[in-house]
Amino acid sequence: MFAKHTKILFQGDSITDGARGRNDDLNHIMGHGYAYIIAAKLGYERPELDLKFINRGCSGNRSVDLYARWQDDALKLTPDFISVLIGINDVMFPYVYKNNSGISAEKYEIFYRSVITESMAALPDVKFILCEPFALPVKGLASNWEEIEPEMDKRGKIVRKLAGEFDAFHVELQEKFNHACRFREAEYWLWDGVHPTAAGHELIACEWLNAVK
Repeated sequence: MFAKHTKILFQGDSITDGARGRNDDLNHIMGHGYAYIIAAKLGYERPELDLKFINRGCSGNRSVDLYARWQDDALKLTPDFISVLIGINDVMFPYVYKNNSGISAEKYEIFYRSVITESMAALPDVKFILCEPFALPVKGLASNWEEIEPEMDKRGKIVRKLAGEFDAFHVELQEKFNHACRFREAEYWLWDGVHPTAAGHELIACEWLNAVK
C-alpha cells in the first residue's frame, strides 16, 4: 500500500492529539492514541519502508480551526497521505458547554471540502483517509443525545460523500462503536462519550488499517 519513505500525516482534534509532545522527543511525539498504534504497527511490520508519521491533532479543534491552521500544519509538511478525524467539537460545544461556538453541518462540509481541494491543488498526488466522527450517549452527551445523534449522523454522511467524491479512503467508525456496545457498555469504549479508552483507540486503529490495507 505505502511506498518507501511515505509520509503520513494525522490531523484532527483531541482524539488524534492524544496528548502528543510538541517537540522532537520520539517517546511522545505521536501521542498515546490511535495514531500511535497505527505508527507502531506499520513501523514494526514494514521497517524497510522507512515510513514517516506525523501527528498534528489539536485538542479542542472544530472544522473551522482545522482549516485555519491547514497551511502550516498540513501543506507545509508535504505529506503523501493525510488522515483526518474531525467533527465532534462542531456538534458538542453548544450542548455540553452551552455556548454558540458550534459549527453547522453545512459549514462543516464547506471547511472540510476546502481542506481537501486546497490540498489537492498544492499537492496533486496527496491521498486522503477520511475518518467518520463518532460519539456515544455517555455523561454530558447522554442528556442531549436526541439532538446530538442526528447531527453526528449528518457529519458522518458528509464524510462518506467526500470520500467517494475525492476517491479517498473511508474509515467507518460510528457504526463500529455502536456495534462494539453490544459486547461492552459505551463507557468501556468512549469514557465520556467522546474520548476513547485504550480499547476505543485500538478499535479506531483497526478500522483505519482495514480501510487502508
